[in-house]
Amino acid sequence: MSVKVLNHYEAASLIGVTPATLRFWRCKGKGPRFIKLGQSKQAGVCYDPADIEAWKAARKFASTSAATVQYPATA
Repeated sequence: MSVKVLNHYEAASLIGVTPATLRFWRCKGKGPRFIKLGQSKQAGVCYDPADIEAWKAARKFASTSAATVQYPATA
């Protein structure tokens, strides 16, 4: 059974952000995991819906004081 993957626009819509925001997050390592469809910098990307849901689930909080999301350090 094959899992349908989401393109950049579908993933952004599912998260509720613009495609530009999703692209920015991807460059900064802040967005959901993605699948690179080639080795070149220009190769497209797609998203597994399960990775989108896991990313969203990791960002659920009961209060604003508990909402501290740690991102990887940028070099």
